[in-house]
Amino acid sequence: MRLGIKPVQPFTPMVNPQLEPLCPSRCAIPMKTAPRTSGYTLAPTKLERVVNDSKEGCHTRSSSPLSKRWKEYHGSKDWEGLLDPLDDGLRNEIVRYGRFIEAAYQCFDSDLSSPSYATCRYARNSMLERAGVYGSGYRVTKNLHATSSISMPGWTGNIGVRSSWIGYVAVCEDENEISRLGRRDIVISLRGTATCTEWLENLRATLTSCPFGNANEVKGQTDNSMVETGVLSLYTSSTSESPSLQQSLRQEILRLVQKYNNEPLSVTITGHSLGASLAILAAYDLKTAIKHDLHLSVISFGGPRVGNRSFRQNLERQGTKILRIVNSDDLITKVPGFFVEDHNDVSQEKKGHWLQKHVRDNQWVYANIGHELRLSSRASLKLNSMNVATCHDLKTYLHLVNGFVSSTCPASARMMLEKATTVAPTQ
Repeated sequence: MRLGIKPVQPFTPMVNPQLEPLCPSRCAIPMKTAPRTSGYTLAPTKLERVVNDSKEGCHTRSSSPLSKRWKEYHGSKDWEGLLDPLDDGLRNEIVRYGRFIEAAYQCFDSDLSSPSYATCRYARNSMLERAGVYGSGYRVTKNLHATSSISMPGWTGNIGVRSSWIGYVAVCEDENEISRLGRRDIVISLRGTATCTEWLENLRATLTSCPFGNANEVKGQTDNSMVETGVLSLYTSSTSESPSLQQSLRQEILRLVQKYNNEPLSVTITGHSLGASLAILAAYDLKTAIKHDLHLSVISFGGPRVGNRSFRQNLERQGTKILRIVNSDDLITKVPGFFVEDHNDVSQEKKGHWLQKHVRDNQWVYANIGHELRLSSRASLKLNSMNVATCHDLKTYLHLVNGFVSSTCPASARMMLEKATTVAPTQ
């Protein structure tokens, strides 16, 4: 989030979260209507009209093994036909990676009075289980730290900590899970903003030149790729005691890719809020730095904007696949800077719109990056009165993902139907 400067409260994980049950046929739930009487039919009730309207666009999707479709679920076809209505297999993958982020929140020591503040609370070999992610088949191989370039006075104590534990790298090692997934998966999980210096970096919202290699270099084109200053600082800064997040990721992913290079392999970066921004930056950097044919994708939740149009175009040239899960009622997804929509229309550029020319290199103009699964708290009967902070919460996102069917069949309608078609047992 980017609304204030205060430490986050301890995060409560969703251990087998009590999400709404998903009926096999989604919204097409058969209703018991009143029996037909002598010669006429009763007019449909309001609820029955909702049911009939909901049947349009709410289809049961044939389920295929994940092992056969994982590349589709990770963007090989740009998620075409999978988002609206939401494919059940993709839904499960999104929620699964969301739980890896929950583990990152749960592992983080957010107690300012603790001598281990801003570190990981658990040892690597038991981290996932103690954070509530049981039987995942993954093993944590690397702890990750983010460092701010902002120095705080010594008297600030823990509040001024510069380097903090922000996530981990884990690799799937269980043979049964590898068979189910259809490949060995490496996951990079990154939490959102938690420390004072991270909040201060969030306020550095102007764009700055991206220092990584880019797809234009081989073509001799000028690159104007820019990213958010604060996010870049957290990704590239280091201290004598703590390497940068960039260094740690490059070394660990290269090691794992070389180790498992003879088998199907994927790298999935997942993050929430600040972690979502760092995930996109890390994807761009890793794709540039590691000279392997990586199947690399990003699944992010509630991410702010992170770069300009040129940065987005470079990501697209790389073939990096990004799926952004966005709550349209979440203010954080609409910041920082301001946004000028473009459709890569060359003919429009030739017309020389003065506004486009004026803002093209402006340090406050961001572009939306990746493909979106757009949800809304207003579509849920349980969530439509939530405040700004709760709309951004990771639990809210997982609740919405679990309940979303399609844009023509909102979660609230499905919840009404499920409640209406539940008949209490008779004595």
